[in-house]
Amino acid sequence: MSITVGVFGAAGRMGSTVCAAVLADPELELVAAVDPGAVGARLREVAAVDSDLVVVGSGTDLGSAPAVMVDFTHLDAARSNLSWCASEGVHAVVGTTGFTDDDLAAFESAFVRSNCLIAPNFAIGAILMMRFAEMAAPWFDTAEVIELHHDAKLDAPSGTAMRTVERMAAASSDWAPDPTVTQTVSGARGAEGPAGIRLHSVRMRGMVAHQEVLLGTTGETLTIRHDSYDRTSFMPGVVLAAKRVADLSGVNVGLEPLLGLD
Repeated sequence: MSITVGVFGAAGRMGSTVCAAVLADPELELVAAVDPGAVGARLREVAAVDSDLVVVGSGTDLGSAPAVMVDFTHLDAARSNLSWCASEGVHAVVGTTGFTDDDLAAFESAFVRSNCLIAPNFAIGAILMMRFAEMAAPWFDTAEVIELHHDAKLDAPSGTAMRTVERMAAASSDWAPDPTVTQTVSGARGAEGPAGIRLHSVRMRGMVAHQEVLLGTTGETLTIRHDSYDRTSFMPGVVLAAKRVADLSGVNVGLEPLLGLD
């Protein structure tokens, strides 16, 4: 029996890619498309996918709710979308980033009849990059993270970069202090993340999603890099999450539990 899936932000670039991935998987059935910017249009017209679904403006317009909703929207919309999922008992798979601790606490209180999986990154290689950085952290004295994204990304630093630094800081708190005394240009040293690890954000046309973790100690450096050249790189993780979110409990952050890396 197939799992019914709906998509918030269905007409956007990530949303349309998700729709195509759901349609291509025999275990999933695309039954709903939500996008306030394309209400009333056929999904095939606005997302170039093989579906005659009519796009609606909100979850309340769906009638019967699917088993899983996938959200790739923006922060304010996602908060509302997840509230609807929780109230309707619909599982949520979320690629939107930027949620605060208060947001997560609210979601944990709300999701009592269904589960929610929020992943800063759905690319399997990116998950492994974070894990490798966490493993390497105790063996190095200094570290910096550079994340590079397309020029339409609204938040900085990325959710992946923040999660990477948080995991590195949890693995080791013994980092050398920043020796910089004077910044000729304000902000030249980037942002200071957990444990003083510096983060740098690049927004550039032509890129999709890329990240480097630079670690250094006496006489050596280690560079861990992941590159997503196309949005299809995220789809194996999204499809896995849609199939397995029902097996989780409550609110989960990161794809790691589904990969045996938690």
